[in-house]
Amino acid sequence: MQNNTLGRDSQPAPAPPRRNSAGLRRDFEILEILGSPEAEASGGFGVLRVAQLSGRDKGLVSRTLATLAEFGLVSRDEVTQNYRLGYQLYALAARTLESRLVRASVPYLRRVVTATHETTHLCVLRGGNVLTLASELSEYAFRGLGWEGVSTAAWRTSSGRVLVSDWAEDDLKRWYEAHGSDEPVTSPGAPVLLGTAMAPAARENDGVPLVTDFESLKREVAHIRRRGYATVDEEFEKGVVGVSAPVFDFRRNIIAAINVSAPKTRLGTHLHEAGALAARVAAELSVQLGAPPTS
Repeated sequence: MQNNTLGRDSQPAPAPPRRNSAGLRRDFEILEILGSPEAEASGGFGVLRVAQLSGRDKGLVSRTLATLAEFGLVSRDEVTQNYRLGYQLYALAARTLESRLVRASVPYLRRVVTATHETTHLCVLRGGNVLTLASELSEYAFRGLGWEGVSTAAWRTSSGRVLVSDWAEDDLKRWYEAHGSDEPVTSPGAPVLLGTAMAPAARENDGVPLVTDFESLKREVAHIRRRGYATVDEEFEKGVVGVSAPVFDFRRNIIAAINVSAPKTRLGTHLHEAGALAARVAAELSVQLGAPPTS
């Protein structure tokens, strides 16, 4: 029988070599430097400045930055030759945040559906459009499809208006000038919501929309801030009403919206009750995501 006991002169088997973490530590330090407020304010840093701040050899820093650029983790301005954080880093962070958002939101969306008996969505902003990340369908939704992956023109919707409601006026104006005329964008074969046909554009002849230009958008945003939620009454889709409330991150920035949409015949007389409920549930989800609680 083989004796597994180590003798006095026996030596334990060498441990597997540790991965060299020096390179990873160096990469991370450079990413932190490029993500600093000073780097953002100055449009990035050149190789020499990064070397100075990191205390590393200029040649080593140059090779490291070139490797990071190859994978999209940093990008180099062709004019200034400065480096900034790259698109791939932001893309990875966005996917991680959205994945966490979806996982965390499910029980909260279900609570709203249980209370209102109406379809509820988690929405985020993508340029000029609102993108639905997750949906919980009500028993009234005759189709088994949700709105995940479907995007709609943000300024026409309650969720879109909520998602820009914490912006400074200058930022809001630039966004509206770029996207204010956008038509709703839907994916091919997009599902019909709650049995109501999608309208190709905002309602024009059946009442007066709340938002028709930048000034009316600004007024509506101020109203959303005071009330804590937004409403739409047949503005985006004829016969359909909706409410939306903001979801905040740990910095109290709005990162998503909880939206409830339904035919006006069912939700129209309870619109503000649904808005207040969505605001309460969204506030609880925000705390779950690290936002400080508010009264």
